Amino acid sequence: MLRRTLENQGTQTKQLQDAVSNVEKHFGELCQIFAAYVRKTARLRDKADLLVNVIHAYAATEMPNLKHGLKDFADEFAKLQDYRQAEVERLEAKVVEPLKSYGTIVKMKRDDLKATLRAKSREAKQLTQLERTRQRNPSDRHVISQTKTPSLSALLKQGFQTRGEQRNTERKGIW
Repeated sequence: MLRRTLENQGTQTKQLQDAVSNVEKHFGELCQIFAAYVRKTARLRDKADLLVNVIHAYAATEMPNLKHGLKDFADEFAKLQDYRQAEVERLEAKVVEPLKSYGTIVKMKRDDLKATLRAKSREAKQLTQLERTRQRNPSDRHVISQTKTPSLSALLKQGFQTRGEQRNTERKGIW
């Protein structure tokens, strides 16, 4: 029974390590690509602003009818760039920043996982010591009760479930 419990814990630990590595890899890529998209959109907005300025400069040198048409066109084009600016700001606030925060969250979870693995290792050693003590002295309840330790796997599972719920809540806020 002890061996099965340790194998289950090992399997759970491996799954958690894989999940943390998977999130770290893919969310890093997503963050980089979204940030590049935002930068390119901002550059496109900047170029369009330059184009608006050039159109205004050209309109100043033309006849009144063409001048009026060019200024109207430049003003409408500038309004489009205002929407593009709003898009850039929304993407930075709602997508890039939450993805950036996952970097620190993943590092913290990786550290938590390492600490939990160390604790599980200690727990496994203490459980084997408990089994040996039970086999040697089955009637000595005082020694056996001192050897028992609280299970840390429940704490680990609870921590990752909480993080999964938090991640789902954040996703709903983004989309």
